[in-house]
Amino acid sequence: MQSTPLDHENFSEVSILARVLGNERGQLSATMARYLLNLGFKDDDKARIHDLAVRNQNDDLTAEEKQELLAYGKAGTLLSILKSKARRTLRIKPKKRTTS
Repeated sequence: MQSTPLDHENFSEVSILARVLGNERGQLSATMARYLLNLGFKDDDKARIHDLAVRNQNDDLTAEEKQELLAYGKAGTLLSILKSKARRTLRIKPKKRTTS
């Protein structure tokens, strides 16, 4: 099996996952892009994130809970970046956020 040279400057988790999820050119397939756009946190996770965020504002988290909140943040950031790549693959403009 012949391996392709990698751009060693793209070693971030996002770049690595994009290569794993992509095709031989490193691009997401349309099917994978649509799948990624449908991913999101479950209601239980959203409730946990909210609880941790509120208690963090009052500095009421244990060290373990701070790590958990950080992990949720990293996962959310990674998911956002992958969804951005998916939208570019499908040439979809992101929905504008509304404030309420």
